[in-house]
Amino acid sequence: MAEVIRPGLAAASVVGGMATLGLTDNFVPYISETGSLWQFHMVRGVMAVLLLMIIAALGYGALRPKRASAVLARSLFPATAMLIYFGCLSVLPIGVVVAGLFTAPLFVLLISVVFQGKRVGPVRWCAVLLGFVGTLMVIQPDPGALDPVAFLPVVAGAFYAIGAVATRAWCEGESTLSLSAGFFGVLAIYGTIGVIILPAGGLEGFAGFSLRGWVPLTGAMWFWITVQAVGSILGIGLIFRGYLIGDASHVAVFEYSLLVFASFWAWVLWGQSVGLVAGLGMLMISAAGAVIVLRSEVPVQVRGAGLPE
Repeated sequence: MAEVIRPGLAAASVVGGMATLGLTDNFVPYISETGSLWQFHMVRGVMAVLLLMIIAALGYGALRPKRASAVLARSLFPATAMLIYFGCLSVLPIGVVVAGLFTAPLFVLLISVVFQGKRVGPVRWCAVLLGFVGTLMVIQPDPGALDPVAFLPVVAGAFYAIGAVATRAWCEGESTLSLSAGFFGVLAIYGTIGVIILPAGGLEGFAGFSLRGWVPLTGAMWFWITVQAVGSILGIGLIFRGYLIGDASHVAVFEYSLLVFASFWAWVLWGQSVGLVAGLGMLMISAAGAVIVLRSEVPVQVRGAGLPE
């Protein structure tokens, strides 16, 4: 039986999911100063898959994919995006990282034009231009001292966009649980490979987060990784719920509230503030993405695993 469309509750559910993710993403610095990005993804991925198995066992969805190869191939792209995203959280302000991830709808539009031959009107092309200018305002590249790390969140957005297109093309009819399990499973594999290849210890401080292999798991680290795993499942679950009971083209717009929540908690917890130019750039990216998702037949989810159509 289909869910009844409830736009108000759907919007509240998505905003609640983004509020949860905006808070839990700000806990990453508690891990990154002495922890390992790869170990974090390995442990969190295993935790998340186990939680999803429990959810499936309770009868709330099917975990087994219909086409395992398609789900695995699709999962590589959003997992790579999240690998970059969480790596950037240790060295860049979270507002900048989130803004880069939210360029995904712009890349989805470009992919649909270049590789799928779809036609796009002037309004959405103007939205792409607006989003591009907004991205430059957030990154604020200095031609005399270009830092490639500042562009990595945009690379994450591009990978997420490819994952969104792959979800529609390869994973029709797959359940949200199987897509989520594939996503977290690939992240766990990425983490395991990193732990094996990279040396234990590594550089001290936040800069060493992505360069360390295995490090001793303290009680505090177990706590924050568990909070992150549970928060991710809860946040994504609320987003899925919103898409199930609301119109996707309108619900997707509320995902941009993550920019507000992530920046707010970064200011409260870490004293990070967003300058005027960067703030205006975030607004431009949000406006561009909102225009694209409202005028697209199938809007892209930026922080969920991606709901197949």
